Amino acid sequence: MTPEQIASELHQILSEIIAANGADIAVTTAQLAPERPKNREHGDWASNAAMQFAKRLGMNPRQLAEQIVAQLRQVAGIASAEIAGPGFINITLETAAAAAVVPQILAAGRAYGTSDVLDGQNIHLEFVSANPTGPLHLGHTRWAALGDSMARVLRAGGAHVATEYYINDAGAQMQKFGRSVLAAALQQPTPEDGYPGEYIQVLGKYVREQIPNLAELPAEEQLEQVTELAYQRQLAEIKQSLENFNVHFDVWFSERTLHERPTPNELSPVEKALEQLRQQGRVYEADDAVWVRTTEFGDDKDRVFTRGNGVFTYFAADAAYLLSKSARGFYEKVYLLGADHHGYVGRLKAISGAAGEDPETQMTPVIGQLVNLDGARLSKRAGNIVELDDLLQWLGSDALRYWLARYPADSPLSLSGEKLRSRTNDNPVYYVQYVHARSCAVDRNAAAAGLTREGFAPELLTHQTETELLGKLQQYPAIVAGAAQLREPHRIARYLEELAANYNRWYDNCRVLPQAGQELEPLHATRLCLNDAVRQVVANGLELLGVSAPERM
Repeated sequence: MTPEQIASELHQILSEIIAANGADIAVTTAQLAPERPKNREHGDWASNAAMQFAKRLGMNPRQLAEQIVAQLRQVAGIASAEIAGPGFINITLETAAAAAVVPQILAAGRAYGTSDVLDGQNIHLEFVSANPTGPLHLGHTRWAALGDSMARVLRAGGAHVATEYYINDAGAQMQKFGRSVLAAALQQPTPEDGYPGEYIQVLGKYVREQIPNLAELPAEEQLEQVTELAYQRQLAEIKQSLENFNVHFDVWFSERTLHERPTPNELSPVEKALEQLRQQGRVYEADDAVWVRTTEFGDDKDRVFTRGNGVFTYFAADAAYLLSKSARGFYEKVYLLGADHHGYVGRLKAISGAAGEDPETQMTPVIGQLVNLDGARLSKRAGNIVELDDLLQWLGSDALRYWLARYPADSPLSLSGEKLRSRTNDNPVYYVQYVHARSCAVDRNAAAAGLTREGFAPELLTHQTETELLGKLQQYPAIVAGAAQLREPHRIARYLEELAANYNRWYDNCRVLPQAGQELEPLHATRLCLNDAVRQVVANGLELLGVSAPERM
């Protein structure tokens, strides 16, 4: 019996009590989700249902609890139901009912833990979106790990999710980038405001090889060709770095397309955005510029959309990009933003409100904090940053992905490179992965001993460590659903560490294989199934974090 099934039974019982009392009270199964008590003497699950609804029914909590408990005791699979304190209900399951989760996990496989809590939600998730003017660094690494894990968790919750990288390939930074690479290609000094770093020299050499007659071209043509060639090369490196990090984007959206007209007679996305805002009555002209009344939606000042010379501002591109997401059918837009982007949130919400949306439900900004890593060396190519590629070579994708995903986004991180590289139980990713590898070793040894999974007998799993392990396995779907609803993938990592601890205690106390000379019994087959269930849940959880589940370590 799962927590969801207990909540369903409570819902049925409470609904009948409410009807019998002639009350008009709405109740959902979500309100009745039981919790795992910290003290195992209090049973397998605890419910505060009586505490929630007693007052509205004109009863005291213990009085309502007595009625609930009387019916719970009649439910198949529940061994006992007792009242504690002012009206809490402690529930103990029959062993077979608790262990029924094992065949459920094995039957569901990779689907165990998925749900429909976000069914019907169409979510756009933008993250990383670094300028294509240099390599990705440690700061980008955190948002890459967090964003990709969040997408996986949201999909596990039943949402339709599109992940997108917004390529800032227009504006002043691209001109600066082009001038920097052109100088390197012509073997001239870096411009005073240019980008430093050996990678610029590498791009310059690449450009020279691709355009042998570069020095003979007109200056304007030189800059145009070099900028485009270097941009495409740098963007390809960014994409490859992210693929190496097991981070995948559904869409790579170019900022330049916002300013391009599909045909001469059609408006560009930026022009369409202006017209949409104008139709909403949010646009006015003053001081030789076109403005949007964003202060009506919490912004600290109205924003200029078009300057007097007809040039669109960065705000215009931001507005057009946000509205393009709505035009593509995405109701909720999730932005993963750096710590220095607090002021940007108000602007985004103001754009959403000015376009007629509800910023509180359709805009979800996630502000992340900075991360530093002891022992990380500055990039030899970039000179002043810690590059993602160097981090992957030093630490590996799994360690980086896991450690960066196991903390809430708003927690500043100070990580130890030595700890991330360690192969001890003090390293959480090693600790969790080792449980998966250990469970695979158990399977290999079982096969060698001729132990099969036939004759699963759930009533035999009576050891205290088995009860605790079964309870932890039952919690996994609720953990994933909660992580999806709250947009917090770190909950998966923390759960996996608790599950690993439960498994190791069980492994130390309960033999899966018989001792030498002992015959194979149903208990051994049953424990082998439990071992397999743990392995499946660990693999499922690691997949949500973008981390591998090794079979040997």
